[in-house]
Amino acid sequence: MCGIGGIAKSKELTDDELLCGKTMLKVLSHRGPDDQALYTDKNCLLAHRRLSIIDLAAGKQPLCNEDKTIWIVFNGEIYNFSELREYLLSKGHQFQTHSDTETIIHLYEEKGAECVNDLQGMFAFAIWDTKEKKLMLARDRLGIKPLYYLHDGDRLVFGSEIKAILAAPGIAKKIDYESLFNYLTYLYVPGPKSIFQNICKLEPGNFLILKNKQLITRQYWDVRFTPELNISENKILSRLKEQLYESVKMRLISDVPLGAFLSGGIDSSSVVAFMAGIQEKPIITNTVGFEEQSFNEAPYARLVAERFHTHHHEFFVRPNSLNILDKLAWHYDEPFADYSAIPTYYVSQNIRKVVKVALSGDGGDENFAGYKRYFYNQKDLHFRQKLPWPLRHYILKPLGQIYPQAEYLPRFLRFKSRFQKFSQSDERAYFSHVSSFSSGFSRNFLRPEISKTLNGYDPFSVLERHFKKCDSKDFLSRILYVDIKTYLADDILTKVDRASMAVSLEVRVPILDHKFVEYCARIPSYLKLHNGEGKYIFKRLMRPILGNEIIDRPKMGFSVPLGNWFRGPLREFIQDIMLNPNAMIFEWIDEKKLKHIWKLQQQGTPFLESTIWAILMLELWANRFLSTSNSLI
Repeated sequence: MCGIGGIAKSKELTDDELLCGKTMLKVLSHRGPDDQALYTDKNCLLAHRRLSIIDLAAGKQPLCNEDKTIWIVFNGEIYNFSELREYLLSKGHQFQTHSDTETIIHLYEEKGAECVNDLQGMFAFAIWDTKEKKLMLARDRLGIKPLYYLHDGDRLVFGSEIKAILAAPGIAKKIDYESLFNYLTYLYVPGPKSIFQNICKLEPGNFLILKNKQLITRQYWDVRFTPELNISENKILSRLKEQLYESVKMRLISDVPLGAFLSGGIDSSSVVAFMAGIQEKPIITNTVGFEEQSFNEAPYARLVAERFHTHHHEFFVRPNSLNILDKLAWHYDEPFADYSAIPTYYVSQNIRKVVKVALSGDGGDENFAGYKRYFYNQKDLHFRQKLPWPLRHYILKPLGQIYPQAEYLPRFLRFKSRFQKFSQSDERAYFSHVSSFSSGFSRNFLRPEISKTLNGYDPFSVLERHFKKCDSKDFLSRILYVDIKTYLADDILTKVDRASMAVSLEVRVPILDHKFVEYCARIPSYLKLHNGEGKYIFKRLMRPILGNEIIDRPKMGFSVPLGNWFRGPLREFIQDIMLNPNAMIFEWIDEKKLKHIWKLQQQGTPFLESTIWAILMLELWANRFLSTSNSLI
């Protein structure tokens, strides 16, 4: 696992551009503390920070082919590199190292940009072809590893993190207001945009090529939901078990010790169970807990640890644990309001004390319909289909338009959103399930002059383009597809990557092996969400392995008791930052409305924590990245 950055252009690099390579290495040092190096020629700069996992002695980067005409910087792991190496040796390629990185170089020589189709793993890489003066960037299929870029017509600047791009000379830090609006709606910034104008995320399953000032982006992979209808549950269970076993097994390849995140939920517990069946040595597991029992998953994690005889470690998150927030704002590069980033950081920090690599259970909810919103959406869908069209169009739709906002009420009492859900399309109704605040509420939260510049922009468009691309007629499959493309890539995987790389930890995700994801997409949706039960088929698979206590436990999520903390030990801390008259957020946020929301929360009004947390993290991010008194390093 590493950090990469660089610049490529048709003209010669300036002295300032060449010098910025050292700054790139500094701002990415947490991603690769073991080694650093630069490659430069007249038209290209490649920067690399290394976290040594495979071929510790010889796998240094930037790495080149035999005649030094092709150079690569690579972040990730290719799990099938041994098989690819044998194939390439049979084709006459000569290897200098035993690293997976060199496999990509020779595969590129053999197949060009199509080399990405043969790679099984998580990756983000840049290849510079000196003969053709061509740069290729590529990102893995699910978006496990990040890659950002800026193209200004002649120059392309890229990096594992935005701060690497900002290290280059002449980069303006201008806010993209559509992305700000998206952030207030989703609590993260969806791709392909970033919070900064002109800086983009290379989307999962895509590569791009820059040659002669021309930028071409192409999607090389997508997941298709084509269910196998004439297959028994037992055959599906057998195939699932086989696929997950192989996926976990290949992620145990390492020249350094590895462990696992363990929440006590079905997904992480399943990964630990398969690890225990493959690895002879006891597994090192780590979990975080809370003193507030309604948020505390630690007892379940202990049950799993005892069952599989792991070396188990626990860390309890308390209000004073939030002294890392400024650090998190720096690591995430964009405003990011998924507060499970806090326990994710601490579980990463603690397991990093004993291992360099950890396996996680991310992806189970998206593969097997585990989120509660899938159940609620199905209920709404069935109800909506029973309503006569005139009732939906002529009564509920107008009521949804005129009824006042009530975001501070429980969802089932937000009649405006309910009127809208029952009168809108199925796609827009799902949008109401995944957006933390309605578009109207988010827009009203912005200062009028900011809202005006949006020109009617609708955050639903983030989901809409993916709905249009999915060819499945089954609506549950369609929303799983959309979540894989949006929430999984830009929230869940972003959260894990930044939190883990902040402490120089590599995290591997076997449930997101692309072959496993492809197989899950072929399972009929009624075996995922079955009689109101999410993960039905996965629970059937794991019940005899994990036991009823884990399978039947209530789903808690990886959350934080913010409501109590905001009204108690963190009250002054929040007020000092968020309600400071000089706060940077008031350039975009309506101060009166924010103070009103804070007052309601302090009075005990529920369901406002997400709003407050989003604004707090926006302020901390702005302070870190936009204030002239702070530097990137």
